Amino acid sequence: MNAVTTARLTEPGPLDLLVLQPTPFCNINCSYCYLPDRRSRKQISSEVLDRVFDQVFTSGLVRQPFTVVWHAGEPLVLPPRFYEKAFALLAALNVNKVSVAHSFQTNATLIDDDWCQFIRAHDLRIGVSVDGPAFLHDRFRKTYSGQGTFARVLEGMQRLREYKIPFHVISVLTRASLDYPDELFDFYVGLGSDRVGFNVEEIEGPNTTSSLNAVDARPMLTRFLSRFYDLAERANPPIHVREFDSARAALLAPPGVSPPPDQQNTPMAIVSVDCDGNFSTFSPELLGLPSTHYDGFALGNILTDSLADAVKSPRLMAIERDIRAGVERCKATCSYFNYCGGGAPVNKYFENGSFDSSETMFCRMSRQAVVDVVLHKLERSPVGVQ
Repeated sequence: MNAVTTARLTEPGPLDLLVLQPTPFCNINCSYCYLPDRRSRKQISSEVLDRVFDQVFTSGLVRQPFTVVWHAGEPLVLPPRFYEKAFALLAALNVNKVSVAHSFQTNATLIDDDWCQFIRAHDLRIGVSVDGPAFLHDRFRKTYSGQGTFARVLEGMQRLREYKIPFHVISVLTRASLDYPDELFDFYVGLGSDRVGFNVEEIEGPNTTSSLNAVDARPMLTRFLSRFYDLAERANPPIHVREFDSARAALLAPPGVSPPPDQQNTPMAIVSVDCDGNFSTFSPELLGLPSTHYDGFALGNILTDSLADAVKSPRLMAIERDIRAGVERCKATCSYFNYCGGGAPVNKYFENGSFDSSETMFCRMSRQAVVDVVLHKLERSPVGVQ
């Protein structure tokens, strides 16, 4: 490892998200996916799960309720009985009865009656990845044979509605999406979901390009967001857009109130564990991606290493030092800092080549453009910005 280590900069935790990879396998092949091994059918073992849960609850990181996010592959590839055993194992080790929520981000193609009954029985939080109507969704979210997946996703969401299971939607915005705010809005209304999140197409790991990495992309995105904001506000009931809600909260915060620390910039606020037991922190996407500078981003393996030791490891301190330096660069140079709190480390690393850097395409698209639109709307609203 080439980086120079330093003393502890930030108090680790508390744990907010435990991101677990039950399997890297995904049954569809999205063109913008960052996962390098999504055709692997490995699955996490009960031994790894036992060690993860035991160490989490004995690490001192659990100081508040937290969420287990089953992600980094298609989690519904594994059957409900796998999760029944995993949930029971967690409950047995949760001796202090800390409140733990479970969240699944799914492509919805495998949702059936058994899954719906399981979701309802355990009050799971469900997010569905769908990029809009078929003419947008099927451009990028295909099967391995090149067929569109929209029809199967729609069937899965219909099954959720039949069981009256609430779900939110996450859509990846590509250049192809930006001409269709009305069509996307009508699509979400038709789904019956009132919560939407927009992820911009990112440059991460194997996905080395983005259709939004162009000089004319930001004005296109601004027009899209402005139109969608108006449509969402006029809807009855309104559609809540994650990015708009976050921007409003930051813009309307009392003067002098600092932004909360970004989970992705705080060591051990997010702990990610892959199906082999390798673990990391900061941006979940870092785990499994390459880095010659840090000799990888994994801090150890849960079967042989402890979270407590990892907190003090030279690798974590070197990564943390560079991430903190990048946050300070953002604070010193960026007028949007009070909204984003310093940017996502994974985007800095794979766009700029270093954590110790500032603005990225991801920042311009998913943070700056959103703030500009929401501020413009608030200034022209009856209440306005005080």
